[in-house]
Amino acid sequence: MVAPGSLAARLPSPVEVVGDRRFSRHGVRLLLKRDDLIHPELIGNKWRKLAPNLVAAAGRTIVTFGGAYSNHLRATAAAGRLLGLPTVGVVRGDELAGRPLNPSLARCAADGMRLHFIDRSTYRRKTDQRTLDALLRATGTEDAYVVPEGGSNAEAVRGCRALGAELRGHADVVAVACGTGGTLAGLAAGLAPGQRALGIPVLKGGFLAAEVRALQEAAFGGRRGSWSLDDRFHWGGYARTTPELDAFATDFEQRHGLPVERLYVAKLLYGLVALAEEGAFPPGTTVAAVVTGRPFPEAC
Repeated sequence: MVAPGSLAARLPSPVEVVGDRRFSRHGVRLLLKRDDLIHPELIGNKWRKLAPNLVAAAGRTIVTFGGAYSNHLRATAAAGRLLGLPTVGVVRGDELAGRPLNPSLARCAADGMRLHFIDRSTYRRKTDQRTLDALLRATGTEDAYVVPEGGSNAEAVRGCRALGAELRGHADVVAVACGTGGTLAGLAAGLAPGQRALGIPVLKGGFLAAEVRALQEAAFGGRRGSWSLDDRFHWGGYARTTPELDAFATDFEQRHGLPVERLYVAKLLYGLVALAEEGAFPPGTTVAAVVTGRPFPEAC
């Protein structure tokens, strides 16, 4: 897959060894797959999922979906600015329309994204064809290229397969935080036989396994690799944190000098520590955690 020229990326992304007693005392070696260093504005899995979709869009307006703090919306808006493509973000929550934009949505608007707020009931039905057609008419984008929430579709999953391929021979288990499941779906297919992909959802929900299988079927049909989900860590929502999680993220930052994105990366690492303490990884296991993002400046 060749990305548009303005989206040139640093690939393969670096793999770093992290010495952390919370893992080493259980005989587990921790690696960080630094996908946050791929591109300064399309960070991590956002680049891997968006780049093939932008090629497929062939210059058409991009319409996509997200919540008020969606990293996917921010990445899509940035890509639109870099490539000179019109972008429209359909935002969950019509109550936000009359309020000042939060820093995330303000950045989207500054990058040229046109924001269209809809009520939550309609948002839940956005994949229904009649609802989608009505949204495209309402935004005047009937000929647009539509990218789903989180950017996860067959194109994106094929793009994430390279992530798994880059980690062949590096780790026994490759772990990633899951929102819509697209990164896990592609990652697992790219790993070598004998390697296992582990997804830790940031929002508990048994539906995600079916979503990952459907995405893999649409993208590959054939070999899909070995993967599993562990959704015991229930955060109550994508944007939710706890005092314990915040304290863990701050401690990890201080120990290793890596600013930790709270919504996904901190939750992944927190879950991996819990699994190591439970003995889920036999001594001698190497676990690679995919750093899919980093804090945006206003969050630091």
